[in-house]
Amino acid sequence: MTGPKTAMVLAAGLGTRMRPLTDTTPKALVKVAGRTLLDRVLDKLVAAGVERAVVNVHHFADQVEAYLKTRADLEILISDERAGLLDSGGGIRHARALLGDDPIFVANIDSLWLEGATPALEALKAAWDPARMEILLLLVARGNGIGFEGPQGFLMDGAGRLTHSVSPDVVTPFANVGFGILKPQVLDGKADEAFSIIPVWHRLQATGGLYGVVMDAFWMHVGDPAARDAAEARLM
Repeated sequence: MTGPKTAMVLAAGLGTRMRPLTDTTPKALVKVAGRTLLDRVLDKLVAAGVERAVVNVHHFADQVEAYLKTRADLEILISDERAGLLDSGGGIRHARALLGDDPIFVANIDSLWLEGATPALEALKAAWDPARMEILLLLVARGNGIGFEGPQGFLMDGAGRLTHSVSPDVVTPFANVGFGILKPQVLDGKADEAFSIIPVWHRLQATGGLYGVVMDAFWMHVGDPAARDAAEARLM
């Protein structure tokens, strides 16, 4: 199944919750079961047909750039955030000229999963409908992963439209796993500065442009050393 050929890989974060592993190593290069988080994400994207990845760098940026030169299975471009972190939305906006105008995958480097019957990114590609959607998020059902904690998450209607909720009074059945498909144009008009993607979600949910699809994989959010150890145990 065809899908985006370009991906934005968000790899610039400080990884403060991953300390002490990130005291001398960027979070993207932390290994889980012998393979770096960055490689595991790029492997998923290549398997889904991605030919070009734009990777943003900040924390130990030189290490990440040098490491990426070891991969020859796709074209890799660097979006430099050495001057300052730009958060999720700002990071994509800063890379806008490198991403082009076609829909792209967006991928966080701390999200791993054990595939179910349908590969998660194939399910994402199959659900993508550019005539209706501006952003399509890959979701996991509560209880089908490690790292879905607290009330923050999504409600979804029968057509797949999403409502983001952080209310402690609402039990949200789905969480964003940090992967999705996005039209880069949704960030046009935004300043080249730090900002979160969450207000963009809220704007699009109000106009009916925010959608989701639920993976049948087992998700692992690798946010701290304990989560890294738990993911490693499952992968091995």
